[in-house]
Amino acid sequence: METMTPGETGVRVIANAEMAAAWDGPEGEHWAHHADRYEQIGERQLSRLLSAAEVSPTDTVLDIGCGTGAATRAFALAASEGAAVGIDLSSQMLQRARDKATAAGIPNVSFVQGDAQVHEFPAGEYSLAVSAMGTMFFADPVAAFTNIGQALQPGGRLAILTWRALELNEWLTAVRGALAVGRDLPSPPLGAPGPFGLADPDHVRHVLDGAGFTGIDLTPSNEPAIFGSDANDAFDFVSSFGITRGLTQGLSEADRATAMANLRQIMTDHATLGGVEFATAAWLITARRSS
Repeated sequence: METMTPGETGVRVIANAEMAAAWDGPEGEHWAHHADRYEQIGERQLSRLLSAAEVSPTDTVLDIGCGTGAATRAFALAASEGAAVGIDLSSQMLQRARDKATAAGIPNVSFVQGDAQVHEFPAGEYSLAVSAMGTMFFADPVAAFTNIGQALQPGGRLAILTWRALELNEWLTAVRGALAVGRDLPSPPLGAPGPFGLADPDHVRHVLDGAGFTGIDLTPSNEPAIFGSDANDAFDFVSSFGITRGLTQGLSEADRATAMANLRQIMTDHATLGGVEFATAAWLITARRSS
């Protein structure tokens, strides 16, 4: 479904209205409010992405699904003689991104609200396109990466992080298990818009090949993530997640109490001296636009 909404300059075209409603609504608001915590969770994976992208001082970087701008800021600092532009659906997250970039005194970074699947990027504007968990939500991934590809210079590089399969991501299986309270929870489908939209490596290669990319490589990137300083801190944070609200909606009062007690116990079980730690599993995907 394609919708058109007012943007900063004329009309903003949205290809996936459902995702736009979520990310420019309650999900985006939650991420913006907890920006520092979400950025801390992703910082080890972001470090892997920076290394894989081999960013140079003169690169012009496009950050897709930039959220509150952690990757955009990092790439702008690395591309000190170039620039970095972040694009995202969420107005709330983009405002936090702008505020954080201003507070950090980074001059070569900017942000735009839009849907990267259909946004009218200037052709050949960028030497590098990156994303830290922002490309799994496209309604039509081939069309989206084709559009991103035309924004790259011939031979321009792509470096993105995406989640691997659900069962490999302890941070999510643990939460789901705690909240199941006897229910058989359905697994998010591989390949559908959502966290695991690019979890299947064969699907990834099909999508990127169809979008005109070559040299496609997928490397596992498994890094721990810290969800809080201690069990109580982590519980307060995780209990506010959209998935937590969704999986406890409609439960009886007794079942909800059990689910939340289970969740608190999971946080206790994963507490370490360095914080409450869960394993994560991602793909680090690199490719090049065809010359």
